[in-house]
Amino acid sequence: MAVRVLGIDPGLTRCGVGVVDVEPNRTARLVDVSVIRSAPGDPIEKRLLTVATGLAELLDRHQPDAVALERVFAQHNLSTVMGTAQISGVALFLSAQRGLAVGLHTPSEVKASITGYGAADKAQVGAMVTRILKLAAPPKPADAADALAIAICHAWRTGVSGGTLPGAPGQADGLTPAQKAWRAAESGARMSVAPRSLKR
Repeated sequence: MAVRVLGIDPGLTRCGVGVVDVEPNRTARLVDVSVIRSAPGDPIEKRLLTVATGLAELLDRHQPDAVALERVFAQHNLSTVMGTAQISGVALFLSAQRGLAVGLHTPSEVKASITGYGAADKAQVGAMVTRILKLAAPPKPADAADALAIAICHAWRTGVSGGTLPGAPGQADGLTPAQKAWRAAESGARMSVAPRSLKR
């Protein structure tokens, strides 16, 4: 039986939200993806209300079994991390109101689950989300793709869909066929060109 996970990439100006259904065999299907926006010039209380209203509507419309949220981590830009923390608090509150468990995942956990590489860049994450969900093109903007990646990561890492967990017996390397193909392609590219640095 598929489990429905609503993933949130928290942000005050752009809050990505992705909803996926994940089967026990770890295949995933897109249900919805969107970005809730608030105007930077509005008072903070109005901006929080805008995002909260959008999140509440999506939670009530899709009735997820679980919510996944990117864990707030330290950044050099204090205003950015403050906005992220505020939206995270809103998401936690709305989920608790509905009796939903929330999984918190760091960016490196999400990247490792989706691509098999914890320092993958946004383009690589978007490409893998596109492949996993069998989409025609990567969701735009990146906040949307990140939200879907967070939702998929939660289902795969926690086993909420009842499927095999990464690294479990019978799946020694913890990778899906799509992840294996991606890593093989990346390895081939690295062997043919000079090493390049990957942005976090």
